[in-house]
Amino acid sequence: MVLSIAALHRHPVGRWCFWSLLFFGSLIPLGWISWQAVQQQLGPDPAQVVVTFLGIWALRYLWITLAVTPARRLLGVNWLQRYRRMLGLYALFYASLHLLAVATFILGWRPDLLLRELTERPYIIVGFIAWLLLLPLGTTSTQGWQKRLGKRWKKLHWLVYPISLLVLLHFAWLIRAGYLEVLIYALILAFLLGYRLYLKMR
Repeated sequence: MVLSIAALHRHPVGRWCFWSLLFFGSLIPLGWISWQAVQQQLGPDPAQVVVTFLGIWALRYLWITLAVTPARRLLGVNWLQRYRRMLGLYALFYASLHLLAVATFILGWRPDLLLRELTERPYIIVGFIAWLLLLPLGTTSTQGWQKRLGKRWKKLHWLVYPISLLVLLHFAWLIRAGYLEVLIYALILAFLLGYRLYLKMR
């Protein structure tokens, strides 16, 4: 399967098809939750379901982005590198939707509630800081910014590592029943970051 996809990427049409599949496929979670909302299938607390759903997909795309380097090194799937920027932007996309959902459905855009949440609740503060740190990574992910920043570009994008830890902490604080899912995501992140540490030490 991996070899067939690699062969597909040797042709421009194949690369374009795979890019389109990945781009539009990444919108499926948004389409699914939107359809469920229209059909009123989100249960007794639809606002919380939407907020949680979007936040989890932001986390998943961030983890998938971090998995590109280990996949390239361990499995030899070098063609994944060309899609890392898209995956990272989708992490920012779903994180932004998550934030907008909180402001709209939970806080109703009330300035007093927004200020209180951003100053008194640790899990909101941690999540908001992670989103703020993601913004410069998304805006400087183009080749043009890479050339402008030079060596500073790579140092800036090292922020993804503390961001991932902040995201995990934000997620852990939000879980109210059972920590198995948090543990699974934590173990995956430990491997992704641990492998990078191994490469750096080697």
